Order: sequence, then structure tokens, then C-alpha cells
Amino acid sequence: MFARDSNIKNEGFNAIHYVFSYISSSIVNLFFLEKEKKIIGRTDKVDFPLLELKDIDVKMDTGAYTSSIHCIDIREIDQTLQCGFLDATHPEYNGKRFTFKNYDISAVKSSNGKVEVRYAIRTQITVFNQTFPITLTLSSREDMRFPVLIGRKFLSGKFLVDPQLENQSYNQKVK
Repeated sequence: MFARDSNIKNEGFNAIHYVFSYISSSIVNLFFLEKEKKIIGRTDKVDFPLLELKDIDVKMDTGAYTSSIHCIDIREIDQTLQCGFLDATHPEYNGKRFTFKNYDISAVKSSNGKVEVRYAIRTQITVFNQTFPITLTLSSREDMRFPVLIGRKFLSGKFLVDPQLENQSYNQKVK
């Protein structure tokens, strides 16, 4: 009789333990799961609202830490940075000049191993109909197919890159 009562108690304990474990693991998942990442392709078209640029071709570059944009006629005058984005050969070129009071100078190591000193600005990018802050280094990309490279610093925690896909954000854009 004693052995039988012991088995009943153990089965009850196991059932309660199982339910408690399931509930507590569900609660832990609610608090600690990462926000779901969007799938983005290797290329896309995005907007830079503060720079008045729309539908700009970008390439995701998971090999690059920073993001960069094609910039022309960069001048530092009286502690302000002046420049234009894209150039006359680009269909979205607007000819506007921008002035930045807040900017940084950073050293960027290129894929060929050379270290280049570049200006960097903080602006906004709109992807999947959502606007995010982004830091862009300014460089001459006139010989490159894509005027903007998006690096890991921006992609990390928000997007997973599928190299077989293109224009995932642009195809969902509210037009």
C-alpha cells in the first residue's frame, strides 16, 4: 500500500512539474525572444527622407561594417560639412547641396585593405515602409553600380539578407 501511494504522488508531481515548466518557458520566451527580423534581398530601393532622395538603388554588403553613399563635392568650411548626393548621371540626382553641423570623421578599411578617412553623417532611411536612423560614410562611388552600400551595422538585429532576393522592401512600398 505504501508503494502504491508513492507512485500516485510522483505522477501528480511530474504532471505539475511539466505544466509549470511549460508555463515558465513560455513566459521566458515572451521576454527574451528577439524581435522578428525581416528578410531583405541583396539589392533594393530605399528612401532617404532627410536627403530628399527616393527609390535609391542600394546593395546589402554583409562584408562591410559601415554603410556608405555616393557623395560629390565634399567641403568642410567653418566647422560645417557641405556636399551633394549622387551626381548628374544618376536618374534621382536632385542637384541639392546639404550642410551638416553634426558629422564625424572615421577611418574605413576597404575590401582591398586600404584605410580611407571619410566623413560620416547621421540621417534616416525608409525600408519596408518604416524609417530608421542610419550612419552613412560619404565616398565617391561614381564607378560603382550601386550608389549606396548598406553594411552590417545597420542590418544587424533588423534584417536577414537572402542573396537570391531583390527589391523586397520596394515591392511592398506604399506608393
